[in-house]
Amino acid sequence: MRTFLHYIPRQNVIGIMGGHGLTRTSDKYREVVFLSKRLTEGGALMISGGGPGAMEATHLGAWMAGRTDEETDEALRIMSAAPSFNDEGWIDTQMEVMNRWRQEEFRSLGIPTWTYGHEPPTLLATHIAKFFDNSIREDIILSIAIGGLVFAPGSAGTLQEAFQEAVQNHYLSLGISSPMVFFGRDFWTNQVPVYTLMRYLMDNGNYRNLRLTLSDDPREIVATLESFRASCDIEKITP
Repeated sequence: MRTFLHYIPRQNVIGIMGGHGLTRTSDKYREVVFLSKRLTEGGALMISGGGPGAMEATHLGAWMAGRTDEETDEALRIMSAAPSFNDEGWIDTQMEVMNRWRQEEFRSLGIPTWTYGHEPPTLLATHIAKFFDNSIREDIILSIAIGGLVFAPGSAGTLQEAFQEAVQNHYLSLGISSPMVFFGRDFWTNQVPVYTLMRYLMDNGNYRNLRLTLSDDPREIVATLESFRASCDIEKITP
């Protein structure tokens, strides 16, 4: 993994975090796919926890980079035959998409863990770095995603990762604060008000240096992350 990332500008590495329960037939899954597709086409290397749900959507989007939106919707239609990783055909539909639309130009990196036996890794990541220890795996994802992290709706794991990333940015552990984008206004302010809490803590001085964005618009998210990449001072990033 270190060798693979060595030749990629660190500000180009962007991660998407989110729940493994997000089904392929949901609107948010499709939105994550197209968000990842646009970011990949713009030069980003997309990374995720490498599992199903929002993580898989990240890699499907990167896999379909360079293809038309119509082709991407067709890939979504094929995979919707098995909406959840518990459904028969979950792997077969991935392979059908991969065989129909070969990907030889764009890459993505999945970082799954051995410890979640109920959470199989997606095949759509062109590169996979699998770790035994989940805590190390999560820290690595947050540390290498210098270009920013998008938090799609998720449960306990996604919440933990959001606060872990906030601490890393607060202390400028890597020499720079990366964007934290919360994708889903209602989810992150009403259902699970993490964004609201972080803004409160920022306003009261408990958190510093955080770059927080809340949006439902993939175009706004792409613009936010691309603007950061363009202005990122690579010299300040800890090797």
